[in-house]
Amino acid sequence: MSLDWLPKDNEIKNHDLWGKEYFSRDSPGIIYELKPVIDNEGKKVKGLNSAWITLNNPAQYNSYTTDMVKGVIAGFHKASMDRSVVAAIFTAVGDKAFCTGGNTKEYAEYYSGKPNEYGLYMDLFNAMVDSILNCKKPTICRVNGMRVAGGQEIGMACDIAVSSDLAIYGQAGPRHGSAPDGGSTDFLPWMLCIEDAMWNCISCELWSAYKAKRLSLISKVVPVLKQDNKFIRNPTVIIDKYVEDGEIVYGEFLKGEEFKKAREIIKSTPTDFKLLDKAVDDIVWTYTNLMPGCLIKSIDGIRMKKKFFWDQTKLANRHWLATNMATEAFLGFHAFNNKKITGKDVIDFVKYRQLIAEGHPFDDKLKEAVLPKPIKKE
Repeated sequence: MSLDWLPKDNEIKNHDLWGKEYFSRDSPGIIYELKPVIDNEGKKVKGLNSAWITLNNPAQYNSYTTDMVKGVIAGFHKASMDRSVVAAIFTAVGDKAFCTGGNTKEYAEYYSGKPNEYGLYMDLFNAMVDSILNCKKPTICRVNGMRVAGGQEIGMACDIAVSSDLAIYGQAGPRHGSAPDGGSTDFLPWMLCIEDAMWNCISCELWSAYKAKRLSLISKVVPVLKQDNKFIRNPTVIIDKYVEDGEIVYGEFLKGEEFKKAREIIKSTPTDFKLLDKAVDDIVWTYTNLMPGCLIKSIDGIRMKKKFFWDQTKLANRHWLATNMATEAFLGFHAFNNKKITGKDVIDFVKYRQLIAEGHPFDDKLKEAVLPKPIKKE
């Protein structure tokens, strides 16, 4: 379609705030790319695209660094302002992880013990969640692997999630020195029943993609393992029984030796994301065939329920999370960051509680008492 109807002196204005410097194919970083919309016959649609915002830090399970947070903000704003974009796709590189949250190495080595610096970081984090919730295009989380902790939170900020059946879901905050106040305490009660929301939020229990689907946390699950040219389901998860001994077992993980054997199948079987990409394409094609103004108004009408509680608490949570960097976050992130040296990724919780019960001050002696000790070399 030509633009001959435009007056010659009338240029289409550029409303984008961000330049290309926020995007890179280097790791760690954010990849931003446009992909053509695919119609229901598998053909590319001229002039219409989906915008893919891709986390690229697979060596650290696509955890986001400070610079990557800036890239996500830039990516969703760019997608929002691009007239050719039908939907924004949020995903990551590789087949192991969508995102495991903030970069714990950066947290431990720079932010821990620096509440003011972490407060500034949280301003960026909040802006990242806002950029997803405020994007004037539908947002789809393409979950290519584990979606845990802050990765779970930025994923839940999206409108819809389609998942690899190898993905796992959950939080990590209370176990590793934080609280899931980057969205989970706001979003989970909207997406789950209140007790499932409570347990998922605080237990640090990991759920399979099938359990996440069964409990309505995500929209769609597809297999990605390919054996003898056929897709097979995640062998570590019970998917052929709904109830056993009075308990719902559909979506639960196998246990013991059965789980170990199933893990070996996963390790030796290649992955293929063809079905996951097809699921994304189908959703984008559905969006393409809707009135764009009516579509985004409808989406914003649903989003505002999530946004209401997010907006009510994000500033107070920002201040608490910053302050916490001087205490329990200091312990949790240092323990996790030094696990290769100590063999453990958590503190001595019992000792910590005992010291608290005695009224012990949060000082160097307490830190030394509860942090894991380096493994002695013989």
